[in-house]
Amino acid sequence: MRGLVLLAMLLLAACHDEPSFDERYDKAAKEVEARAKRMDADIAEADRAAAASDETPQALPEAAKPSNARPSSGE
Repeated sequence: MRGLVLLAMLLLAACHDEPSFDERYDKAAKEVEARAKRMDADIAEADRAAAASDETPQALPEAAKPSNARPSSGE
């Protein structure tokens, strides 16, 4: 009987510590906002690096002529 009462108290104590919906939402919103800021910073850094390289884009080389297989000897 004591074990049952102890188990019930432990279960009630475990359920009490769960965060509310608003707390979980705020935490997720902060994580998303931080991730978005990091992504914006990465994009800005890539844009600065691209602008810093003064290389002009070069044209692609001419396409190679396709090779033709030798005709079969028929054997």
